[in-house]
Amino acid sequence: LSQLSVITTIGATPDPAEKGGNPYGLAIAPATAGLITKGDLIVCNFNDGATNTQGAGTTITGLRPTAGAKPYTIANSASLKGCNALTLLPDDSISAAAYSANLNPLVTDSGTVNDPFASHTFAAPWGEAYVAAANGKPAALYVSNAGDGSIARITLEGDAPSDFTEVIKGFCVSGAPGAIFAPAGLTYDASIDTLYVVDTSSYSVVAFQGISAFGTDAVVVDGQCTATTPTPAVTFGGPSAASARVIASGGQFNAPLSAALLSDGDLLIANADINNPAVPNLVFE
Repeated sequence: LSQLSVITTIGATPDPAEKGGNPYGLAIAPATAGLITKGDLIVCNFNDGATNTQGAGTTITGLRPTAGAKPYTIANSASLKGCNALTLLPDDSISAAAYSANLNPLVTDSGTVNDPFASHTFAAPWGEAYVAAANGKPAALYVSNAGDGSIARITLEGDAPSDFTEVIKGFCVSGAPGAIFAPAGLTYDASIDTLYVVDTSSYSVVAFQGISAFGTDAVVVDGQCTATTPTPAVTFGGPSAASARVIASGGQFNAPLSAALLSDGDLLIANADINNPAVPNLVFE
């Protein structure tokens, strides 16, 4: 990050009509379709505009990647209430984790809000990652839950689910909108079939290698959950425990919340400072 010489502000994210803000979910559009142009920044807003209430936001907006861009509305729906994370499928369909609605809607490129995963059970969805089909494995979505600390894999046929499996459970969860501690920042590295999870509760980053082969409750996280944070370092059980490891933890983190994968395989981890606002809010590579 210290080597970046030019940082450009492209614009603000509040929805033009509803005015909801506090952008939790960010993704880059992979294609041009419907309302969306390839390369646009797609954002979901965690707060509403009328009262600026945490977890009451219902909007997804887009921004062109140029200085001075104005946000355009993609969707506004009660099914998106508390949208905090999103990921885009190759056709620009947007899978959104809606914490307060307790849903995981799929939004079309034209802004239609659908619920193809209605038959599956979520517990305050809190993280999203899309995995393209590869090496004989179908495409999938990974969704983490702030209600019970689990992570599910939704196997896809096109945009429709063909299977739903809880592959990880046991992360510590606590708090309320504005100060939620749960598995977040889901990021997938296809080159090593690894899912990275930011564990806000224990101030750590966990890697699950070979995630596409995980069966039901393949890894059981022992977070030693307590009433205070950070919670103790996590350990792992279950049939795939050897595939899980903590890759970073400790003093540099301050309730870390989000992540992004760089082209060299490194991760960027962003702090949330919800426990100690006096500490500088930093991003680490």
